[in-house]
Amino acid sequence: MLDGVNVALGVTGSIAAVKTVELAHELRRQGAEVRALMSDSARGIIHPWALEFATERDVVTEITGRVEHVELCGRDGWADVLLIAPATANTVGKIAGAVDDTPVTTTATTALGADVPVVIAPAMHEPMYDHPGVLDAIDQVESWGVDFVDPRIEEGKAKIATEEAIVTAVARATTPQDLAGRHVVVTGGATSEAIDPIRVLTNRASGRTGREVARACHIRGAEVTLIHDGPEVHYADVVEIESAAEMLAAADAACGDADAMVSAAAIGDYTVQEASAKLRSGEARTLELEPTPKVLDSIRQGHPDLPLIGFKAETTGDDEALLEQAVALRDRVDLAFVVANDATVMGQADTRALLVDREAESVADCEIVEGSKSLLGERIALRLAAVLDS
Repeated sequence: MLDGVNVALGVTGSIAAVKTVELAHELRRQGAEVRALMSDSARGIIHPWALEFATERDVVTEITGRVEHVELCGRDGWADVLLIAPATANTVGKIAGAVDDTPVTTTATTALGADVPVVIAPAMHEPMYDHPGVLDAIDQVESWGVDFVDPRIEEGKAKIATEEAIVTAVARATTPQDLAGRHVVVTGGATSEAIDPIRVLTNRASGRTGREVARACHIRGAEVTLIHDGPEVHYADVVEIESAAEMLAAADAACGDADAMVSAAAIGDYTVQEASAKLRSGEARTLELEPTPKVLDSIRQGHPDLPLIGFKAETTGDDEALLEQAVALRDRVDLAFVVANDATVMGQADTRALLVDREAESVADCEIVEGSKSLLGERIALRLAAVLDS
C-alpha cells in the first residue's frame, strides 16, 4: 500500500504519542520508509530512542544548521508526505498561524509552502477539540489541502484515530487520485436468509475482500458506498443489509448515481420461508429452498450502461475451469472484468485470483494476483480506474 513512500512522522505532546512506535511499525509494514521528528513536549512523553528503534533512523529533536525541516519537506526534500500524529490543539493552532517554534511546526510550514502533502491526526480532550478557535484552525488548515484524520470521540476525549485510518489517509495523500469525482458501489460479505427468528442460512464469507476493495477505491479518491453485513468503516458510507433481497434493493438504489459497481459479496443462492416461531429441534425437518434473484443480472437490467465488476468463486481448484465459469459470467452480464478465485480463500487473509477482462480467453491472458486481499483490492481499484478512463 505504501511501497516506496517516504513518510516524515511528526510527533507532538499528546499522551497519544505513546502509540507512535506501533504506528511507525505499521507504516513500515505497509512498505513506507519513516523518519520521525518530535517537539519538546513529545519528548516528555516518549523517548526519541523509542522512535529511533521503530524507524531505524535518527530522530529530529531540534532544527540545526543542517536545516532538517528543508531537508525533510522542502521542494526537493526527502519526504513524500508529512504525517503529524498525534497533533495537539496547540500544534494545530500554530500551523494555522504559521508559528514555527518546534521541529514539527517548522516542518509543517515548510511542507505547506513546498506543496508536500500533509496529513494530521489530532488527539486531545474533547472540550479542546470543540473549542471554536481549534475548530476554526482546523477549517483554516483544511482549506490549504491538509487532510485531517478524524479522532475517535470516547470517554470525553478526542482520541487519535486508529492505525488503519491513519495509514489509509497517508496512502490516499500519496496515491494518484484517478477515481476522484467517481461514486463506486461495492458489495461485500455474506448474506443471511432467516429460517426462523433464531436461525439463518448463510456462507463462510468474511467480507474482508469487499472492505479492501472499498478502501482501495477510497484511497484513489472515490466516494464509496459499501453494502454489506459488517461494521461501519471510516472510508465508505455503509449500508447494512442481511438478506439477498435487501442487498439487491440497496445496490439498485445506490447505483442510481454511481459510476461503477464492484459486486464482491457472497450472495446466498437460496432463501426460505421464515417460520414465525422457533422451529423445535431434535426432529428431522425439510426446508423448501427458493432461488434468490441474481443481483448482477438485476442491476444490469436496471442500469444497462453501468460498468460492473463481478466475482466468481468455484471449488474446482483448476484455473482453466475457473476461467471458463468467469468468462460465462462476464459474457452473460456484460461485465467490465471478473475476479475469479477458489472458494477456499473465503474467510482467509490471503487470496489468489484471476482478473478476467473483456479480451481474456485463456489463463495466459489473465492477470494473476496472489497475496493479501489488500493487494487484490489495490489491483481491482487500479483496473477499475482504467476502465472508467477508457
